[in-house]
Amino acid sequence: MTMTDIQWDRRTPFVMDITVHPSDVDRLGHANNVVYVRWLEDVSWSHIEHLGMTWEQHEATGKAMAITRTEIDYLMPAQAGDHLKLGTWLTDFDGRFRSTRCFQLVRVGDGRTLARAVSTHACVSLRTQRPSRVPAIFAEALSSALIRD
Repeated sequence: MTMTDIQWDRRTPFVMDITVHPSDVDRLGHANNVVYVRWLEDVSWSHIEHLGMTWEQHEATGKAMAITRTEIDYLMPAQAGDHLKLGTWLTDFDGRFRSTRCFQLVRVGDGRTLARAVSTHACVSLRTQRPSRVPAIFAEALSSALIRD
């Protein structure tokens, strides 16, 4: 199955390939919920770095986008050995503090969607961990990547 064969929820996802390792599997025999959260974080960082929001920029501006809420719908289990594609989209940005990101996890073997998630992020000061206005360089990157469909 190729990227064009997958029924994505939105157009042009940023995609990360995943192989489910035996260490990802819990006592129930499927990928543990904590692993899904790690995958969401990994694809989020990869996406913003792809947009030019590198960790060096975070350190230089003293700001970062911190997760404030994550909602996950687990639709089907992932098993050890499964090859997955995790797509993500920036779907909202208020231009000041908050952004929203959506996710879709698809098993390559059969094209089934295993999970969907939404996370909200707020810009924080790295020094104080308190809310802070998004630096202009972040605002430009986030605005340019918005997908609204």
